[in-house]
Amino acid sequence: EQEVENLSGLSPNPEKDIFVVRENRTTCLMAEFAAKFIVPYDVWASNYVDLITEQADIPLSRGAEIKGKCGTNESELELSWLDQAYTLKLSFLKEGHNTSRGPEASWRLSRIQFTYDTSERTYFKDAVSPGKHTASSHRLSALVTPAGRSYECQAQQTISLVSSDHQKSVQLLLSEVRLQPFDIPADFVFSEEHKCPVDQREQLEETLPLILGLILGLVIVITLGIYHVHHKLTASQVQIPRDRSQYKHMG
Repeated sequence: EQEVENLSGLSPNPEKDIFVVRENRTTCLMAEFAAKFIVPYDVWASNYVDLITEQADIPLSRGAEIKGKCGTNESELELSWLDQAYTLKLSFLKEGHNTSRGPEASWRLSRIQFTYDTSERTYFKDAVSPGKHTASSHRLSALVTPAGRSYECQAQQTISLVSSDHQKSVQLLLSEVRLQPFDIPADFVFSEEHKCPVDQREQLEETLPLILGLILGLVIVITLGIYHVHHKLTASQVQIPRDRSQYKHMG
């Protein structure tokens, strides 16, 4: 038996949502992210002859209804809001593959489907031929993560979807993502995170100046130490006079 919970109220960020799917009283899918859709749509120009393209910015609402499905190799998360005017369906796939290190498994976001209604007036104003449309991904392979780990990415990512509305391009903006659709170790507990390449690069850019600063400081300390030792050794050596006439005064 599968249960679903919208825990978005627990997030300190009002734009970030938290969703949980549970099976047999334990978590089998958990997702945290902020999401927004940029949807182009047609309206009449002022002359009522020409069409112009407007843009709707549609955030994922905190009150979204949630459905979910967990499986060994396939999982799914479905979210609906504003009386089902908008529905987002995320499909995940886990698969094995051979590498030079031997067989390995990973999971990925394999499909996105976003259904929207241009007759809904909160985000769409005077759309031409209002009605429902579906925007979908094509051969998607996103958020690729080693099996048994969660995916984490604070940076914003943009995924393009193709709409049934004259093949318009709908943009999904995802940020502050922490997600795991398989192999969750304990109830409400993510596995070790796998950071996205953008976050890894930003982390390196943040730590690199500190590392270089420490190396430079260490080089300076070593150089000063060598100079100090060399100076002491030089000062303690007996100065042998070069003028031979001074030898008779020695001894």
